[in-house]
Amino acid sequence: MTGTIDHVMMRVEDLDETLDWYGTHLDYEEKGRWEADMFTNVYLGPEDVHDEGAVLELTYNHDDRSYEMGDAWGHIAVRVEDVYDAYEELMDAGVEDYRDPDSCGGRYAFVKDPDGHEIEIVQRDHGARWSIDHTMIRVEDADEALGFWTRKFEYEHTGRWESDTFANYFMKPEDTAEESMAVELTYNYDGRSYEMGDAWGHLAVRADDLHDDWETLMEREAADYRDPESCDDRYAFTTDQDGHEIEIVERN
Repeated sequence: MTGTIDHVMMRVEDLDETLDWYGTHLDYEEKGRWEADMFTNVYLGPEDVHDEGAVLELTYNHDDRSYEMGDAWGHIAVRVEDVYDAYEELMDAGVEDYRDPDSCGGRYAFVKDPDGHEIEIVQRDHGARWSIDHTMIRVEDADEALGFWTRKFEYEHTGRWESDTFANYFMKPEDTAEESMAVELTYNYDGRSYEMGDAWGHLAVRADDLHDDWETLMEREAADYRDPESCDDRYAFTTDQDGHEIEIVERN
């Protein structure tokens, strides 16, 4: 199993508005689209996204439903050369001022897309501009979460940050490219629990062989949530210990 993150999915209420926002402000282009009777999936990313880089999947359901953000999912983070310059650029283009660099210690900043999904802006010296650096999810037990990604997907630590009230752990597959996306596990020390909501959908992990890698996950006691057969042998889903959905998808 390669284990590299392929994409992160979020649900949107106005597809055209969201496509325009990401295209205008993050220079994203359409990488693929799947039209079904009940929904549309569109995949977006920078023009020169790395082969092992993750893209963004927008899911638009045709029934005009609305979504709850919840707090079990945190944000996606995108890479820039200079946080201050990038934030000023977004402000000049009319993006709402949410959390500027000064309010974040000068190390990062945050904006929101039209549906309220949070987007962190982080300074990196690698990867295409605006490419996805990591996706943050909140976990209720750090030991369980770290064990899940280590045992099920063979991830390893690529960084950690521990403060007085919380800890962040960054996880990636071993030997993956620097430009690939990490999973950021955020653990708050106060024992809080989280609401999943439905505005965020899932993380997708690349498989070498869908059925072989699914069998490996079952041997490692991953949750049998949606097996390949139930998904027309095109993909499958498991969940982590907190209920975040993880798609398994085969890429050639």
